Amino acid sequence: MKIRKISFYILLIIIVFISCSKDDKPDTIIVEERDRTEQQIVDRDSLLGYLETHYYNSSVFEGNLNPSINDLVITKLMSGESVPVDHSLLIDAIETKTTIFADVDYEFYILRLNQGDINGMKPHFSDDVRVNFSGNTLDEIVFDSSVNPIDFDLTNLVPGWNRVFPEFNVAETYIENGDGTVSFTNAGVGVMFLPSGLGFFSAIQPDIPAYSPIIFKFELYQTDINDHDLDGVPSYLEDIDGDLDLSNDDTDENTVPDFADGDDDGDGTLTIEEDLEDINPNVDSNGDGILDNDLDGDGDPTNDDTDGDGIPNYLDTDDTVSNEDDN
Repeated sequence: MKIRKISFYILLIIIVFISCSKDDKPDTIIVEERDRTEQQIVDRDSLLGYLETHYYNSSVFEGNLNPSINDLVITKLMSGESVPVDHSLLIDAIETKTTIFADVDYEFYILRLNQGDINGMKPHFSDDVRVNFSGNTLDEIVFDSSVNPIDFDLTNLVPGWNRVFPEFNVAETYIENGDGTVSFTNAGVGVMFLPSGLGFFSAIQPDIPAYSPIIFKFELYQTDINDHDLDGVPSYLEDIDGDLDLSNDDTDENTVPDFADGDDDGDGTLTIEEDLEDINPNVDSNGDGILDNDLDGDGDPTNDDTDGDGIPNYLDTDDTVSNEDDN
């Protein structure tokens, strides 16, 4: 009898499974595209509301040259409660910044916990960074974080990151611990409070609803200047219009943006070959055994302007002289 019952239940499960067609899937979530300017106003109110009702343990960071985001505790201010001694309301501590993205004026906020090494590098908006971070929504849901230092290309991240990290310096020193880990001292440490337009905007991410303002806590350790197309021109200099967007700078209009184009002006001479070095013809500036008058280049195509029209050769179709001509 038991065997019959078991067989019956198995048969029932099979029938139910077969009867569910491939079309019986949940409907795809369609997010209505909102006006960016209007959404920025909504996000600004949400962020300011958060900053006005949350405080942090500010005394922990006073005079602390080696802080960590793990030291940071942000707490909601309950109705009728006063900010505890040695703590600060976020709204009184943050810096307000503005930027333009997608033709919209955005406001975002930075809590600067440690500047980092004031003599160290600051990342450009298109550089690689090595960081530790944690990201959460305004209702404190952590949607992403790192355990060990992780490397990112700022051009591949939400727009807020390439606005915030150039505000901080890298760490002063680092020590290899012998177990595969590295310890950094005096890193750039802070928190960014971003409207959805500088975050994921309408894109739905795990644990992040569409149009959600987001918060990132971070430690900035190191940075490297990016040259994505290896043409000798750092990618940040290929932002011709200065709008922090490399995708819309295309000098030769061949649909390949300059930062990914080895021949920016499309004149048939590669950008890296238009690095002529004619500053001091009797010096071997790069130590390769060839004098500079042999057009071996100084590693910087931006300072070569053969016809003197104010446009460097690599962006000027009238100048096609190459450093390969005499080599």
